[in-house]
Amino acid sequence: MDYSSYRELKIRRLEPGILEIVMGEEGGKLSVTNARMHAELAGVWLDIDRDPQTRVAILRGAGKGFSGGGDLAMVEEVTRDFAVRARIWREARDLVYNLINCSKMVVSAMHGPAVGAGLVAGLLADVSIAGITRPSSGRCSAAWRKPSTTCCSAKR
Repeated sequence: MDYSSYRELKIRRLEPGILEIVMGEEGGKLSVTNARMHAELAGVWLDIDRDPQTRVAILRGAGKGFSGGGDLAMVEEVTRDFAVRARIWREARDLVYNLINCSKMVVSAMHGPAVGAGLVAGLLADVSIAGITRPSSGRCSAAWRKPSTTCCSAKR
């Protein structure tokens, strides 16, 4: 399967059978969804479903969180133009149905904030893994209750 047409979603094969989908730019701030990424999030599940080389797809956000919702330009456009609003509604519907109907296992690796289309995709995945970290310590929320225990990949 050729994923080269996806510009906003970074798609790569981690190893045979495992496909990674990354929202946003590595090392960047919180990933926000522009109009193109919104459309790509709706359609990528159809391609993954047809991909004979993929058994599992991992969805994650780059940067400081999983997803930050729609960028301001897209939000403004949605509020001004009914045709854009209708397109976004159709894409939102397609995102839900295409992900639910995808025959491949989808795992979301959620960290930090999750809003909008990214949140929808993350929660509808077959397996959703969410870790909340406290920036000052890098420990997950479970570690806050038991100081002697850490989780995730946090170091003591």
